[in-house]
Amino acid sequence: MALNRKNALFAGSDEGGDNWAVIATLIENCKISGINPHAWLAETLSRLAAGHSANAVGELMPWTAVA
Repeated sequence: MALNRKNALFAGSDEGGDNWAVIATLIENCKISGINPHAWLAETLSRLAAGHSANAVGELMPWTAVA
């Protein structure tokens, strides 16, 4: 996580820093849950591009994949 803090300095703006924090949190949650972050992110982005409902975005979170 210390590397993440240093890398986040280069996000470019406050909004960029916020976005970086969200992505870093999701990736770390994948790691903690034993999920391959790359596979989870690829699947999630594919489902969103295919028209997954914005109201049901909670179904795509990494902690729902661990059941």
